[in-house]
Amino acid sequence: MFLTRNISYNQTAGLNVQYLVIAGGGGGSAYGGAGGAGGYRNSYASENSGGNSTTENPLALTSGQAYSVIVGAGGAGSAATTANNGTKGSNSTFATITSIGGGGGGTSASNTSNMDGGSGGGEGFFDSTNNVDYSGDGTAGQGSDGGRGNGNNNPNWGMGGGGGAGGVGGQAATGGTSGGAGGAALSSSITGSSIARAGGGGGGKWEHSGHVNSNVTGGAGQGGRSGSRNATANTGSGGGGSGSGNQSQSATGAGGNGGSGIIILRYPNSFNATITSGVTTSALNVDVGSDHVTVITGTSTGSETITFS
Repeated sequence: MFLTRNISYNQTAGLNVQYLVIAGGGGGSAYGGAGGAGGYRNSYASENSGGNSTTENPLALTSGQAYSVIVGAGGAGSAATTANNGTKGSNSTFATITSIGGGGGGTSASNTSNMDGGSGGGEGFFDSTNNVDYSGDGTAGQGSDGGRGNGNNNPNWGMGGGGGAGGVGGQAATGGTSGGAGGAALSSSITGSSIARAGGGGGGKWEHSGHVNSNVTGGAGQGGRSGSRNATANTGSGGGGSGSGNQSQSATGAGGNGGSGIIILRYPNSFNATITSGVTTSALNVDVGSDHVTVITGTSTGSETITFS
């Protein structure tokens, strides 16, 4: 599910918009693989885009033209006791810029659907015979790959962390002592304060009902059956992977939900913005230096607009 709106601009010169566009993060799996962060595209100052790629160029927008905006929803974690991957996050779009939803956390070698994304989902059980990598792939310029599991370390199987905008998901420790750490988030000061977003979820672990993997950043969900497995809203971070207390499907907990995306626009404060009802913005919608910052977190009907004059 995602939210859509249009943006239109009055005829005024010099409308160059810097942006941070983050997609929804992927959901974690009940079988341990963590969700990957939503795609992260950034044109502010000299800050990195996802995968530690080079800053993108601001958009020189055409006055009077309407531009689509989509804030991607976070993917759902898989339900307890089910052998399903987490759901992939939804894309976020501003004008010509699209960030891809984060990959869902994995279950097993026989189920690799929905794991690729802005950042890839972490690996669940893998085939210990041929040791093939079943983690999800990230998208160049938007995020990183998910982490490996250690499914051949029976009975203490640890699962892979989700990929983050700033780094690959961690591999589960040898011997299955813990799940893989979530891939690092990236920080941006586009709002005037440095805030970390788009971290990968923490990998879960089997044969340990009280396991908590808190090695996550940017509001991502922790791994394990205990702790906060859901990612924080409007961070685009991945949901944590769950696990089982007795290595049984009937004992697995639910995977964590991915965090919804966010769009942040920064433009000259010589422009005034008028936003129609139904647009959800954060409390921060103020001047920062010589720029104005608008933080878009959602809409209600998908037909809202913002007009600059």
